[in-house]
Amino acid sequence: MQASAIAEDFAPDWAAIAVVVLGVTAFSVGQGLTYPLIALVMEGRGVSSTMAGLNASVFAAGIATSTLMVSRMTRHLRGDRLIVAGLLGCSVALIAFSLSDNLGVWFVARFVLGYGTSIIFTISEAWLNTACPDRLRGRVSGIYGASMCAGFAAGPLAIPLVGTKDGFAFALVAIYIALVAFASVMLGRYARTRPEASAPGGLFRFLMVAPLLALMVVGFGFSDIAAISSIPLYFVERGHSENFAALAVTMVALPTALAQPLVGWLLDHAPRTAIAVGSACLSGLSFILLPFIHWEPGLLITVSVMGAASFSLFTCALTLLGDRFRGSMLVSGSAAFGLAYAIGSAVGSGATGMVMDVSLDAGPILTGVVMLVLAAIFAAGLRHKPSTGK
Repeated sequence: MQASAIAEDFAPDWAAIAVVVLGVTAFSVGQGLTYPLIALVMEGRGVSSTMAGLNASVFAAGIATSTLMVSRMTRHLRGDRLIVAGLLGCSVALIAFSLSDNLGVWFVARFVLGYGTSIIFTISEAWLNTACPDRLRGRVSGIYGASMCAGFAAGPLAIPLVGTKDGFAFALVAIYIALVAFASVMLGRYARTRPEASAPGGLFRFLMVAPLLALMVVGFGFSDIAAISSIPLYFVERGHSENFAALAVTMVALPTALAQPLVGWLLDHAPRTAIAVGSACLSGLSFILLPFIHWEPGLLITVSVMGAASFSLFTCALTLLGDRFRGSMLVSGSAAFGLAYAIGSAVGSGATGMVMDVSLDAGPILTGVVMLVLAAIFAAGLRHKPSTGK
């Protein structure tokens, strides 16, 4: 059911918000580690950029498969328990990475990781909006986004500390995620709210009603995966060290985490659609500038802006979702976001990998042009549906 003209006001369910933030932080630590680490390990083994991109696309396939099944899953298992199941699935996948060097096993584990990630992502977004009143929605979404980005930043930090050999980094994060699953069970007992089950056909109904919100997440997925998967390879191919490539991924995520609470505050006090358009423009310009910068601190500043702007698209979409929808449509919208992210990330990782095999600098330039085109589409489509903070 769509939101009424006057949004409900109630006390936030902080226990539910804590479970959501814990879960999404754990998921992002795992993803932040696996994307650059797998890319660097494959590069060290002489695997082509195209094959590395395909492996990243398998992660997206897992997200898409889980997203298409979320309606059935929410009707058979309560949402908070699904989050715990998703966390445990991610932990098992990471253990598989640590125990095997077989490329086929890595493809299967990458699929399972995507499947579990989608569960966490979808249910968490719906529960967050259920537990939060609209007057705080932008700021709470900013905290959620900041926690996710902090996880993305923390994941790559394991690479310089433990290296890319022996699978120790994978095992370490697997244990951490399992502990978060246990903590989520304990905290969930104090939550007053629960995410509602998705209605049959709700995902496709949401896509018909709010295609621009889904497209916003496609853009986020496209640019996000290019930044954390292809850009490390881009820097290594340009002659930078593996440690610099891992640091670059951290610099994509850490300033992004610091920026999201500010973005959330702006979303509660300024036109939300204008912030979405500006984020897409800034993301596109930062990608296009990347090949023209050769000073390492300048590269790190550029990827910091790139990450903050790209992720702000997701924060905008999440806030607008809760602003405009209620009940089962929140889960349907979150599922649509998962599918949109899968499409964007699959296209982003596959396309940039293949383009970089032909011309190295064409990868970031292609991503930048795509983001600027999306900014123009948002500006044209969203101006007729203004949404401002309360």
